[in-house]
Amino acid sequence: MNLLFICSENKLRSPTAEEVFCQYKGINAIGAGTSKDAPTTISGDLIECAYIIFVMEKSHRKKVVSKFKSLLKDKKLVCLDIPDIYDRMEPALVELLKNKLKRYINNG
Repeated sequence: MNLLFICSENKLRSPTAEEVFCQYKGINAIGAGTSKDAPTTISGDLIECAYIIFVMEKSHRKKVVSKFKSLLKDKKLVCLDIPDIYDRMEPALVELLKNKLKRYINNG
């Protein structure tokens, strides 16, 4: 299952999610950012490949829908409501991500 995680800069939250969930069996995860300066910028190709798209904040959802509306027709787009207050791989962020994604994936 391909999961796409989107935050602003792709430096803290989405790379953490990518690192955590790539360890799950059967999961391919990638992080991307909405900023043009992000190491990996959100693109149509990433949207098309994703089974579920997770955005960290409502502002990210707005940007994704605005730019890629036609590609989102058959996609799940989930806002995790995780604010930009965590460091990369901060234990509290890792735990929050795992808890919020329990309903979407299994670690089996």
